[in-house]
Parts: sequence; C-alpha cells; structure tokens
Amino acid sequence: MIKQPGPAPVTHSVVVAAPIARAFKVFTEDFGSFKPREHNLLAVPIAETIFEPRVDGHVYDRGVDGSECRFARVLAYEPPNRLLLSWDISPRWQIETDLARTSEWEVRFTAEAENRTRVEIEHRHIERHGQGWEGVRGSVDSDQGWPLYLQRFQELFPQAA
Repeated sequence: MIKQPGPAPVTHSVVVAAPIARAFKVFTEDFGSFKPREHNLLAVPIAETIFEPRVDGHVYDRGVDGSECRFARVLAYEPPNRLLLSWDISPRWQIETDLARTSEWEVRFTAEAENRTRVEIEHRHIERHGQGWEGVRGSVDSDQGWPLYLQRFQELFPQAA
C-alpha cells in the first residue's frame, strides 16, 4: 500500500518593524494582545491568554471565572528563531485530548535587517484531526485565522518612517 502525502500545510507570513529578539519576545510574552478574544472555547469571557515560554509549556486562555482552556502545547522553544506548538482543538472546536489527533504550527522568525523581522507560521499535519480536518484547515487559512493573528501582531510594531 502506498501512503498518500498529507495536504499542503497552511502558511502565512508578515514582516514587522522590529529586531528579531523583540519580535520573538512580543509574540510569546504578549500573545494575548493579538489573539482575538472572540476565539474562545470557554463558557465565559477570556480574562487573559498565557503563553508558557518553555518546552512542555502550554498556551491557554483563562476565563473571568478562573477556568482555563489549554489549546496548545509548546513542543520546541528556540529563541529568537523558532517555536513549535501543537493545535489541540478538534474539528468540532473542542479540546482534543488524543494527542495523536492534533496538528502542529511552527513559527519562524528571520531577521531581514537590524530592525526588520519576517514572521512565518506553518500549520501542518492537519489531517491528523481525522474526519472534519478540512474544516480546520479552511478556518486557520481564512481571514479570521492565521492571517488575522499575523495582521494584529504586525500592528503592534509601528512602521519606521
């Protein structure tokens, strides 16, 4: 039996007016400042979004009532160049507890100049989610998915005159 290749990864990028170390720091320390609050799996509004900056850390939302939703695991943490995270959200927009049915998203930071950094997101292995994976792919690739996150991230850095 020949194994069919998986679908092409979803890739998006932006360039920010910042040195690479600052771009990486803002992405990890201020993730909640550009993650849309309406992207919420909790039953209550989000009070904050936390990015734990270490391998085996999590990215999670904390609700106004203290409840938590851990939607990503940090698989690689390599400042200031690379992050690799899991996508622990099922096609039904619920937390996926079967780790074999999660995809991953890699964030790469590339210095283009002293104060200019390219930030690329590649979301791959989406087919691991099983039935309904196409909806996950369509959502993260849509205007309300990674392009929105990257646009909002880019807006945190004033453009040089």
